[in-house]
Amino acid sequence: MQWHQVLGFVAAVTPLTLIPGASFTLVTQRVIAGSRSDGVLATFGTACGLLVHATFAAVGLSALVMSSAQALTVVKVVGGVYLIWLGVTTWRSARRGGEVRARARWRLPWARLGGFGQGLWSNVLNPKAASVYLTLVPQFLTSSRPIAPQIAQLAVAHVGVVLVWLLFWTTVVAAARTAIDTPRFRRATARVAGAVLVTLGIRTATAR
Repeated sequence: MQWHQVLGFVAAVTPLTLIPGASFTLVTQRVIAGSRSDGVLATFGTACGLLVHATFAAVGLSALVMSSAQALTVVKVVGGVYLIWLGVTTWRSARRGGEVRARARWRLPWARLGGFGQGLWSNVLNPKAASVYLTLVPQFLTSSRPIAPQIAQLAVAHVGVVLVWLLFWTTVVAAARTAIDTPRFRRATARVAGAVLVTLGIRTATAR
């Protein structure tokens, strides 16, 4: 895999990572309710959850490409259409703010687990994380090369982005101990992510 493909993936996945979601809420909760170390454990659990999704994707997409060289092209086109839809809905959600949804996410069903376990399962069971490897990752794969090593490289890059962001956020929350997750912040990140998704989806759907 070429370095520019990895950089392109990082540019695409970064705004998605910045959107406040289950992992973001979990880390914030762990730090406020406990300590910075609790947030760190939740962060590394989240990263391990991404590796689970990457493993499933590597097995599934590799089998798909082996059965048909054109299958990955179909996956890319379908994924591109889905990304456009996801980008539009993400942009529209910015206007609603999402305060009610954010409060609903605050109590997680695996709250009795430790920080690492919470981070792991919140990501393994997160459809948003799964969609990254089912729709976004295929846009950066080359069917003429082995799929699993390519997904592994992208997964490492994804984990790096998540670790940098959530560890930074853990430090900020630990220092501030206040509700920094404001509606304005959520709207801004949702709009950026929506624009990136629509752009990537159009590029994929119209590619020859």
